[in-house]
Amino acid sequence: MNRYEEIENFVRIVEAGSITAAAKQLRIAKSAVSRRLKELEARLETQLIVRSTRKLVLTSHGHAFYERSKSLLSDWEEMEALMGEEQINLKGTLRISAPEVFGVLHLGNVILDFMDKQPGILLDIEYTERKVDLISEGIDLAIRIGALADSTLIARKLADISTVVLASPALLKEKGQPKTPEDLYDFQQCAYGNNNSLSWQYRAPDGEQGQIELEPSLIATNGTFLCEAAIANKGLIKLPRFIAYKYIHSGELFEILPDYQWSELAIYAVYSPTRHLSPRIRMFVDHLVECFNGTPYWETEH
Repeated sequence: MNRYEEIENFVRIVEAGSITAAAKQLRIAKSAVSRRLKELEARLETQLIVRSTRKLVLTSHGHAFYERSKSLLSDWEEMEALMGEEQINLKGTLRISAPEVFGVLHLGNVILDFMDKQPGILLDIEYTERKVDLISEGIDLAIRIGALADSTLIARKLADISTVVLASPALLKEKGQPKTPEDLYDFQQCAYGNNNSLSWQYRAPDGEQGQIELEPSLIATNGTFLCEAAIANKGLIKLPRFIAYKYIHSGELFEILPDYQWSELAIYAVYSPTRHLSPRIRMFVDHLVECFNGTPYWETEH
């Protein structure tokens, strides 16, 4: 066992919060992670972590060693990155988290193209609507949509996303074409379950702001299903255009009050700050920026 592996093992245990989680991130057996920690403590002749059945607690020596270990690992990564600047083909694993619907609809070709350019990088992708903790879960980079909470993470904007209110042509024929947001009260909504509120905020063409809240006919956390529900005349939907654009283009759904601005969103690539950004992360983020440069196709295909 070399000292670099011992230090990396220790830092991963601390940041993952458990030996089991660290083993999963390192892709080695739990017993191997535990053995490495014991060997490190034996070599240092001090206890770094107090183990219990519920959690791991750093000792005072453990805290000091953890802070220094992070710096050493950062220095090592920086040295490797600098030495590899002239290497076109990178190697290693890049762990990515992306929203499920957006990822399935719009990241496939982007990822496959990156694989063609960098075959030495193994992409480990989790599609989930859950907001992951990059540090504790060992994620290198996450794709996030919407307003970003204040954090120490670095965010790079990839594209703006407009939001649309939609209905089926049959439902509009039955109830009439809305002219103002108040007319929407004649309808129910198929609500997006990941939102904390059923209210819809808007900005009118004259700049006036307001909000409405329609009675839900159903609540679901999958935008594609909500589009299908709207097509089946179950109510109005308010969704990002990147989900609904094909249904608009096909005529299955009709955009209501297109002159009104609904929740404006953006998509970001976020990652943890380091003194020297990993070349794998930097190259993938640059690839994302290049692919989504300009007005995204889902904003124009309608």
